[in-house]
Amino acid sequence: MKLFILLIGLILVLEGLPYVAAPEIMQDWLKKLSTMEPGKLRAMGLIAMLTGLIICFVMQKTTLFI
Repeated sequence: MKLFILLIGLILVLEGLPYVAAPEIMQDWLKKLSTMEPGKLRAMGLIAMLTGLIICFVMQKTTLFI
């Protein structure tokens, strides 16, 4: 459970970093996102999720970073 809470904290830090580092660029990017087709956004989300799952799977099954 501790690892899960740490993971949520890390996600929040990484999600907030672009807004702190470059808020103007993030506003422009969010405007572009709001005009994209829902299908493209869904595809981008699916690709991000699959990439994350593959990274988690590889990290669990290998001893690369021990």
